[in-house]
Amino acid sequence: MSEAALRPIQVTVTFLEMAAPPRTYPHAPSNRQIALLRAKDMPLHFYRYLMDRVGRKWHWVNALRLSDDALAAMIDRSDIGVLYLDGAPAGFFEIRMHAPDTAELAFFGLMEHATGQGLGRWFLGAAIEAAWSHHPRRVSVQTCTLDHPAALPLYQKLGFSPIGQQTETVRPLSPEERAGLVTR
Repeated sequence: MSEAALRPIQVTVTFLEMAAPPRTYPHAPSNRQIALLRAKDMPLHFYRYLMDRVGRKWHWVNALRLSDDALAAMIDRSDIGVLYLDGAPAGFFEIRMHAPDTAELAFFGLMEHATGQGLGRWFLGAAIEAAWSHHPRRVSVQTCTLDHPAALPLYQKLGFSPIGQQTETVRPLSPEERAGLVTR
């Protein structure tokens, strides 16, 4: 990997909120063998695998850099749903409660083999429904300019409204750092 590819990347983060649950949720595709399972006591290695496979292209690096103890504590406080397509992992979402009134959709994404198959809208709807099942006053999510170009429009189509933006810096993982973190 070139030095240029490892330079910090400036991104624009867009913060979005939803103040009420949608009246309807997208239907599951009927032509695919899919399952959405809520994870309980997820092993760290499986979480890291999901985070790496879903977020590699989008530079989801912060959770991978956490220590085992910090990552375990974060997972224990999260509601995680894992999507399976034809029996294999295909994506995940992670919901975190902040105070008693906000459910944050902290992570949401599909693995590359599952994109472009009509799953994204339904899967995001399922994640939103899971967030509202915690009975918050609002659901929040954020996306940035490194995420899939369809992310922001899809969040807005399903009921999120932008409430702010800020610039942040992402420090990419080198292949060696990624290998060490993901296989830890």
